[in-house]
Amino acid sequence: MQEMKVTPSPFRVHPAESARLNPVYLDVRTPAEFGAIHIAGARLVPLDRLNPARLPMDLPSSPIVLVCRSGRRAETAWKKLSAAGVPNLHILEGGMLAWEQAGLPIERGRAFMSLERQVRIAAGALVFAGATLALTVHPLWVLLSLGVGAGLMFAGITDTCGMGMLLAKMPWNQVGAVDTSCCIPTAKKE
Repeated sequence: MQEMKVTPSPFRVHPAESARLNPVYLDVRTPAEFGAIHIAGARLVPLDRLNPARLPMDLPSSPIVLVCRSGRRAETAWKKLSAAGVPNLHILEGGMLAWEQAGLPIERGRAFMSLERQVRIAAGALVFAGATLALTVHPLWVLLSLGVGAGLMFAGITDTCGMGMLLAKMPWNQVGAVDTSCCIPTAKKE
């Protein structure tokens, strides 16, 4: 019988309990999301640029708490960092939504539309356009709506969202009132 490799599950920590760990908070959201609201003292490492080999050596040996809006992107970051052997990782239970709801210290910048909301708007607009074009121009336009529906089902099953990853790279999600001194350097694109 073949031995199964068991992957440990991420340790989730409640926002109020996380301060007791005296952690480094690594926020894996987009720069624009981070600029709108983030944990005071958090460091920005956008998920699409996260490279375990490029984590700076100045990170203390204290725990690392991964932060995103609700916890999904932080889990993706946890998998990536765990696979690379980064120790003492935790996920902030409920993400920034839970942190803010708990009344813990935050820093606010310019208001921003969340990536999740952008995905819902884009998907809805594409489905609406496909249905409208199928009714008024040509029936084959229904394929657009079917493709978006299939993509949403795939995203739900695999817990990955191609549209979200694409939108995260858009210029409006890369700029904003972000203090880059808190950012962790990432590998330069060649």
